[in-house]
Amino acid sequence: MITIAIAEDHQSLIDGIELLLRYEEEISIVGMANDGEKLLDIVRKKQPKIVLTDIRMPKIDGIVVTKIIKKELPHTKIIAFSMFDQEDAVRQMIDAGASGYLLKNSPLEEVLSAIHQVIRGETYFDAAIDISLFSKDGKQSAKKQLLSKSEREILKLIGQGKTSSEIAAIRFNSVSTVETHRKNIIRKLGLHGKGELLRYAIEKKYNF
Repeated sequence: MITIAIAEDHQSLIDGIELLLRYEEEISIVGMANDGEKLLDIVRKKQPKIVLTDIRMPKIDGIVVTKIIKKELPHTKIIAFSMFDQEDAVRQMIDAGASGYLLKNSPLEEVLSAIHQVIRGETYFDAAIDISLFSKDGKQSAKKQLLSKSEREILKLIGQGKTSSEIAAIRFNSVSTVETHRKNIIRKLGLHGKGELLRYAIEKKYNF
């Protein structure tokens, strides 16, 4: 069971996420908070596997909360959920220990995709965020290094000639989730459109 705590100062957004996850049999929401102080209290008592947190919150902000949680419970995964896409905000959350970063204007189903990817030990970043800016090793190419396991698997399926619908069926994802992964891969690899992505995938089909 994937246990989750949610922190967001807008109750309507918490309600939307709760509704999204309510019917997911493998997910259980163990607590919801409107400020960082209450979130810490929930996390210490319930020790959820994943914390979905806003950055700007009353009492204690999400960056400080993330640092505290990762220090006390290092195996807990943190996903930031914010309206801020500025490089500084993303970098601070990554440095604090976050494994994912979603923007609030993204489809709510992206929350579900992020949860599944992060629980597998991977990272998940909103398609609007250029994660190549945050590569810690400037000497290495950000290309393959920044592709998640899911993205590499999807790239291999693309190289095998699979359509987004076929990939979605194979991976038990929605088509929109696969399309989001496609966009992320194109951006991370510095490609231009689906044609270049297909050529790259065919060339590298057995090299991921």
